Amino acid sequence: MSPVRAVPIRDETIRLGQLLKLANVVGDGAMARMVIENREVTVDGEFVMRRGTQIRPGQLVEYAGEQFTPSRESSPSLR
Repeated sequence: MSPVRAVPIRDETIRLGQLLKLANVVGDGAMARMVIENREVTVDGEFVMRRGTQIRPGQLVEYAGEQFTPSRESSPSLR
């Protein structure tokens, strides 16, 4: 099993299909839909069947032997 990789996101949540694309584990939304519908993706150990499922930082997503979690990007401080 690979180490858990943090995938930076801007908002507080991200849709599962978007996260798969952002993590570069699928090439496009059609591929994301296919692997999700084929029960190849888990979130916190549970199969998820909707690519629109909202994923939050700290949730563990696994696909094709890779594990990753969204990580909120820090806003630059205003001075």
